[in-house]
Amino acid sequence: MRVIVSGSSGLIGRALLGALRARGDTAIALVRRPPGPGELGWDPGAGTIDAAGLAGADAVVHLAGAGLGDRRWSASRRLEIVASRVGSTALLAATLAEMAAPPAVLVSASAVGFYGDRGDEELTEHSGPGTGFLAELCGRWEQATAPAAGHGVRVVRLRSGVVLSASGGALARQLPLFRLGLGGRLGRGSQWLSWISLHDEVGVILHSLDHATVEGPVNATAPNPVTNRTFTTALSRALHRPAVLAVPGLALRVALGTELADEMILAGQRALPAAITDAGYRFGHPTVDEALAATLGQVPPGRAL
Repeated sequence: MRVIVSGSSGLIGRALLGALRARGDTAIALVRRPPGPGELGWDPGAGTIDAAGLAGADAVVHLAGAGLGDRRWSASRRLEIVASRVGSTALLAATLAEMAAPPAVLVSASAVGFYGDRGDEELTEHSGPGTGFLAELCGRWEQATAPAAGHGVRVVRLRSGVVLSASGGALARQLPLFRLGLGGRLGRGSQWLSWISLHDEVGVILHSLDHATVEGPVNATAPNPVTNRTFTTALSRALHRPAVLAVPGLALRVALGTELADEMILAGQRALPAAITDAGYRFGHPTVDEALAATLGQVPPGRAL
């Protein structure tokens, strides 16, 4: 299989490229810098892409976009996020829609933030959207794939939860404090955390590429979401360190900005992976204890992808 991957320098993209190549696929990175061997160039900001280079591809995995939680959502940052995620998806989908023989499948990133803050409600792919900047962003992000779907491309909209990895993302930022015994719950800790190990995030993408029955929204989340309080306890247990502190919601709002704190840190989604489970995917790390043990190198990384 010849697979084009955007966002290939990110946490998930790097792991996906390695997994594709390990199983014998040809993985080609879609990059914004001058492309080297095994790469294609594009510039979403300028609206340009190497359309000819997409010819002959079997699949595209679109993971590119500005980070959602790495800085406060100022007006300019919100514009940057929308342009990088919605704009890049629109460019890619429009390009595929103009091809005489487009790739068979487009797996396009989204997030469980689509659902907004839903308390204890169990959320499947049939659940409706939430409200707020993040939910509206995800809705527009997903809708931007419509031209490709209208041209006969099978589109998978990957609603990812928090991806657990010691080498990047939210967990990597938490580990130094937790290792010092200074970790703790965020706010009240009752908000649900829909998480997934990096191993399973890649596994869900590969399963989506390989199985024609997978289409539409897919919750890329482990089958056992936990509250922030439970996750904090599990992480402290895995590291053999205490975690008795708490970061008040007010402090998070001051540090990160009210909108980001309320929609990403203090909000929660109890998302369940109904679609990918029904399509036959078996999670290598179905519980948070198993995922943390594997992520922190305490057990082998899981079944082969």
